[in-house]
Amino acid sequence: MEFYTCQYCYKEFDPKRRRVQKYCSNSCRSKAHHARKKIEMKLPTVSDSEAKTEVTTLPTAPEKTKVDSMSLAGTGNAAAGSLLADTIKAAFTPLNNKPATKGDLENLKKQILTRYYKINNLAPRHDGALPYFDMDTGDVVYFF
Repeated sequence: MEFYTCQYCYKEFDPKRRRVQKYCSNSCRSKAHHARKKIEMKLPTVSDSEAKTEVTTLPTAPEKTKVDSMSLAGTGNAAAGSLLADTIKAAFTPLNNKPATKGDLENLKKQILTRYYKINNLAPRHDGALPYFDMDTGDVVYFF
């Protein structure tokens, strides 16, 4: 049996996979990756002899902008913009595309319950529909 040496912690280990393993565990593999990335991220340093002859300036990252605190003017502008957008949306939305409210549904329920009255002394139709009297039209209608 052949033992391998971990390239991160330098311990000997028995390989568990078919291919050649470089690391003894996933944690060593991950740590080695982070160590490599850390080395790649370091900026090159200038030695003292080169610094005297040539001064190079490295580009700096832009400073982070300060997040403004909430102000009364900003809140007012946001409220005015929202109100204006809602007003425009309501003005250009056709009546049949507007959503139904609870009040609309209650009115519809009230109309249905007061418009149709069940007729008890009339037999149901051959398909099982029950007879109702329509108060608006004065006709007999059948519903299931």
